[in-house]
Amino acid sequence: MVKSMYAFVREAWKVPAKSGVKELLWNRMQEWRREGSVVRVERPTRIDRARTLGYKAKQGIAVCRVQVRRGGRRVSRYVRARRTAAMGKNSKTMGKSIQRIAEERASKKFPNMEVLNSYWVGQDGKLKYYEVIMVDGHHPSIRADKNLAWMANATHRGRAERGKTSAGRKGRGMREKGTGTEKTRPSIRSHANQGK
Repeated sequence: MVKSMYAFVREAWKVPAKSGVKELLWNRMQEWRREGSVVRVERPTRIDRARTLGYKAKQGIAVCRVQVRRGGRRVSRYVRARRTAAMGKNSKTMGKSIQRIAEERASKKFPNMEVLNSYWVGQDGKLKYYEVIMVDGHHPSIRADKNLAWMANATHRGRAERGKTSAGRKGRGMREKGTGTEKTRPSIRSHANQGK
């Protein structure tokens, strides 16, 4: 079977050091650091990943690169008489992933568009970079596309904020079914309030 161009691109991203992607990323990262937090890009950096997640080179679809700072959260030290050993001041795990935060920021920057999906494109010591695929559900070319026409429905407004994207569903525990997942559906918060 003949390999497609996308297969070669996918393999290159799997082994960045051997394929030369690592050096390319190192040079790009220096430019990306100087740019803003949410920047619209002309074409996807990882065309194979973008196409897998629903990207098409047509009107009504845009791609933007978002940078989010890495690491957990910090909280201010609460007032106590002595030092508390397990006070958890410096290592607070976030309730949602950095990828979800990136999607929400992109959604806020482009209010007329909805987040379709996102993928990782790079990181350094301080920042992580994701490219977010945005879709204008009311554009005629999107309405005419049988694969993307569902984005025009009002039920899909604010997908990123409600955790309806792929990264959002993963963070909400929607990838698993059956035993052990009784408290995840319809959501953790609504399940906690059912007994009240």
